[in-house]
Amino acid sequence: MRRCCEGVGLPCLFKGVGMAGARPPRFLLVFDFDETIVDENSDDSVVRGRALPEQLRQSPREGSYNEHMQRVLAFLGEQGVRASDFRAVYENIPLSPGMAELFQFLSKQHELFELILISDANMFGIEAKLRAAGVRSLFRKIFSNPASFDRRGFLTLGPYHSHKCLQCPANMCKRKILTEYLAERAQEEVEFQRVFYVGDGANDFCPSGTLTAADVAFPRKGYPMHRMIQEMQEKQPGAFQAAVVPWESATEVARYLQELLKRKC
Repeated sequence: MRRCCEGVGLPCLFKGVGMAGARPPRFLLVFDFDETIVDENSDDSVVRGRALPEQLRQSPREGSYNEHMQRVLAFLGEQGVRASDFRAVYENIPLSPGMAELFQFLSKQHELFELILISDANMFGIEAKLRAAGVRSLFRKIFSNPASFDRRGFLTLGPYHSHKCLQCPANMCKRKILTEYLAERAQEEVEFQRVFYVGDGANDFCPSGTLTAADVAFPRKGYPMHRMIQEMQEKQPGAFQAAVVPWESATEVARYLQELLKRKC
């Protein structure tokens, strides 16, 4: 069970500082990627300026987006788009407002925060962007759809896993990933006092439902995750347990965390 700080008068900020390796991180910070870390949907970015055939311009049926992107990437491969082209696109996707400042703050607090990323994008694109931004080392683990280049030089995409969640697309349930990660870390004797979830999409609403009253959801203001939380709060008051802190700039997330560290938790 995650607990808030116990002790006599020491702010959380100072507990464990200077004791590298003596204490595990106190907080887990979970990030989405598309329209959260970066300010675009990376799948849209790779097709921008390219003429797709009619069948690929149509919206995929619900729950089958991963399969749709497999077909899109195969088409781009046939058009001669190769690894260097994809890498350049991903590296140049802009970070969301304030995200660089949030990462600067977190890089100075690595003893306290453990970072993971859960995204329905793809591993190649995420790794390329995080390395270009100089923040890959901040993340302990990345969960995303596998992507690699085949012998033809085509970028191929697969599903992350299978699951039984009725709310999520067939290839990924972020709730399942987060729940299993917390259980795995607990087996390793790392139990977080608080979990923070930064996201934007409908598929971020499902995992945020696992958060407790000690935790915080940071939905991007006006995006689907935010709207779905608001709808639940209106229809089922108290059902969404976590504190909700909407953001337009990630500096608001950084400010909240800074204030948290100044207080006794």
